[in-house]
Amino acid sequence: MKVTLRFFARFGELLGKDRVVDAPENTSLADLVRSAASQNSEGYGSIFDGQGKFRDFVIVMRNGKRVSVAVADRTTLSEGDEVAVFPPVAGG
Repeated sequence: MKVTLRFFARFGELLGKDRVVDAPENTSLADLVRSAASQNSEGYGSIFDGQGKFRDFVIVMRNGKRVSVAVADRTTLSEGDEVAVFPPVAGG
């Protein structure tokens, strides 16, 4: 199945901004991001901790809706989904 994966800000600099991924059926949101991030150790370490869990500050969205990192391992993707991964947002 085809899924669009987008990394933003620093994550995009390290891992590339946009890509279409051919993911196996029943792939979780977390597994998709882990697989893509594993191509760059600094990028992976920016998003995941030593146990392979999302860092608390990472913002993950599926089809424009925020997904809690606590349930990302149980969130199964579907054909055509769009996953976005953001670092913390600051502004003034």
